[in-house]
Amino acid sequence: MSENRQSRLASLRFLEKVQLRDLQRTRDWIDAEERMIAAEGARRPPPPPPEWLIEHGIGTGRPAVRVHVGGCWDTRTRCKPATADAARRALAEGVSACPQCRPDSALGFLD
Repeated sequence: MSENRQSRLASLRFLEKVQLRDLQRTRDWIDAEERMIAAEGARRPPPPPPEWLIEHGIGTGRPAVRVHVGGCWDTRTRCKPATADAARRALAEGVSACPQCRPDSALGFLD
């Protein structure tokens, strides 16, 4: 009877090794899928720039200082996306138009 128990224990240990190997293979497949998903995310093109930007100054309250067309090369880090109406309103309130991209011309707003 003891020999039967030894044989059963050996079979169970073998089964455990097979299951651990299968578990590791499954974990490897999961890792590969996660890497592929991350790579796909990195390949996605960046979102298009907003149509209009309003550049804000430095300091408390950060007033608007310049209006830009969304793809303007002369923007700074203090720009926020804006709608066409918000850009027109800013120009009407006296905020400067960028001399490079001329949002006042693009919006049909000239002094």
